Amino acid sequence: MAVVRSGDTKSPSSRRHSNPMSVGAWPLLFIGPLLLGVMLFYYYPIFGNFWTSLTKANAFGGDPKFVGLENYAELLARPALPSAIVNTLIYTGIVLLAVPISVGIASLMELPGLKGRTFYRIAFFMPYLAMPVAIVQVWRLFYNGTFGILNQILRAFGVENPPFWLSTPGLNILATAVFGIWASIGFNVIILSAGLKSIPKELYEAASIDGASAWHQFKSITVPLLTPSIFFLMIMQAIGGFQLFDSLYAMLGPSNPAADQSRSLVSLFYQEAFVTQNRGVGAAVTILILALVGIVTAIQFWGQKKWVHYV
Repeated sequence: MAVVRSGDTKSPSSRRHSNPMSVGAWPLLFIGPLLLGVMLFYYYPIFGNFWTSLTKANAFGGDPKFVGLENYAELLARPALPSAIVNTLIYTGIVLLAVPISVGIASLMELPGLKGRTFYRIAFFMPYLAMPVAIVQVWRLFYNGTFGILNQILRAFGVENPPFWLSTPGLNILATAVFGIWASIGFNVIILSAGLKSIPKELYEAASIDGASAWHQFKSITVPLLTPSIFFLMIMQAIGGFQLFDSLYAMLGPSNPAADQSRSLVSLFYQEAFVTQNRGVGAAVTILILALVGIVTAIQFWGQKKWVHYV
């Protein structure tokens, strides 16, 4: 006979069912397919790439031989590596400007009494749904050095010899980053709009009663309470910046004279792994990208303790 101690209000059966381990294999049954997909499509490629970066194989990937860190030494000796790192960091730093721009746009869209709010949301979000390579073709016409709209505007303001934006090293990275900002604003605005809806309206009413202006309300209420969403977007924007390839490749084209000086890290990976068929060095590039993304993300998580406010 089970003896219930004095003061113990729970029966033995209720204590048994409150133990998480008593549910058996049911949790594993539900999360097992998800874990299998994550292991198969995320972790396996990472470890497979790491192993490939330590081996050399023929052009078809057969007969791999372990060479240790030889591929990394060969990668560090590549003249294109420093410029690829710099181009990627410049692009990432510029596209991060999309976050504060999106904060301003989302705040304006959530102003009380604004008409056509749904239309504005759709208008800003539609570019995010379109194929980047297709949209880039329109931007290439915009940046065209001879008859592009941008240079036509510059000539109208007295600039006699406007630059060729897509064939000048440095300027083409800037031009691609401007496109990246424009293309990411739609997603950012949707996330920030959801964050704005979670801010209690009573805070704005109390601030208005105290005489706070709209700017002070934005600076003291909106931005601090929106910092979790801002932090999330900064993480995603930085990771997306390090993955720069398709828009840059489509913007410049394979015959661009500045293509070699304008490679990103992913472009360097494509060149090594698929053009020159040096898959070991290509895999080393992916590990380098993973390491840089990890470092930047760790710095962001360390810094968020000082400025992100969780309610």
